[in-house]
Amino acid sequence: MITAAAVSPSLDVTYEVDELTGIQRPLAVHRVAGGKALNAARAAALLGSSVGAVAVLGGGTGSVVASLARDDGVDLRVVDGTELTRTCVSVHARSTGALTEIYEHATPVTRAVYDRFLAVLGADISARGGWCLVSGGVPDSLGPSPLRELVDAVSGAGGRVAVDSHGPALLALLASGGVDLLKVNRSEACEVLAVPADTPLADLVAGLHALSRGVVVVTDGVAGLRATDGSSTFTAVVPDVVGQFPVGSGDSVLGALVHALDDGRGLDDALRLATAAGCANALVPGAARFDPAVVARLAAEVVLLAA
Repeated sequence: MITAAAVSPSLDVTYEVDELTGIQRPLAVHRVAGGKALNAARAAALLGSSVGAVAVLGGGTGSVVASLARDDGVDLRVVDGTELTRTCVSVHARSTGALTEIYEHATPVTRAVYDRFLAVLGADISARGGWCLVSGGVPDSLGPSPLRELVDAVSGAGGRVAVDSHGPALLALLASGGVDLLKVNRSEACEVLAVPADTPLADLVAGLHALSRGVVVVTDGVAGLRATDGSSTFTAVVPDVVGQFPVGSGDSVLGALVHALDDGRGLDDALRLATAAGCANALVPGAARFDPAVVARLAAEVVLLAA
C-alpha cells in the first residue's frame, strides 16, 4: 500500500502553444492534480498500486485538485486549508520545443492545519501500512522542522518513508536522522552536500547515503541515475528516448520506484521500472500521465550496471 503526503499540492496546468510570443490561444490544455506528492501518487496508481493520499487543499482550486486526484484513482483524504490552493503553469512552444515553467510558492499552511494534517496522515498510515511518499517542499509558514515532523509521524505510525525534497528542510531532516528512501536530482544533492555542480554522481550518492543510511537514488536527467542501498550500487543508463515534456519525470521515477519496492521487487528491477517511467513521462504533456505499456517497453531497454 502507498500513501502520499501532500502538504504543498497544486493545480498543474500545461498549455501547448505555437510560440512564446504575443497573444496565444492554446492548441491544447492539460490539467492534473499536481505538486510532487500527487504526481508521484498518480504515477504509482497508473502502474497498478493501491494509492491513497492526504492533502491540504483550499478554495475552488483545491476542489478541482481533489476531483482530478480521485479521477486518477487516488483514494484522497482532504484536510481543509485556510488559503486558496496554488496553481503552477507550464507553457510548451511547439515551434521550438521550449518549455517555460511558472510555479507559485507553496501555499501557506497554519500550525493548526498542519497538526490536523499530521493526525489524519498518521491514522491513514496506521490503517494502510506500507510506504508513504513525502515529496515536495514545505511551506515557509511552518518554520524549520516540518519535514522532520512529517517523517516522524509516518515512522511512528509504522510506515516506510520515501522522501523527495530539497533545500534547508531536507538538510535539517538528514541532519536529525535517516530515512528509508531518499530520491533527489543532481542539483538538489549538490545543494544539500554543499559541493560543486559537476561533482561525480558516485560521490553524491555516497555522501547522501552516509547521511540517510537508507536507499539513495540520485537522478541526472538524460544521463540516467545512480542508486545504492548500502550493499549494492547500480547505475541506470536511460534508453535513447528524449521527450519534450520533462515536468514530472522525477515524480514519475519516485512513484514507479516505490510501486516496485512495495510490490516486493528488488532494487535492480525497481530502478529499471523507475528509469523507464521517467523517460515515458517526458514523451507526453502533463506530469505523470505516461502510458504504462510504454513504461514496460522502455524498462526492457534500460541498461543497469552494478558498481
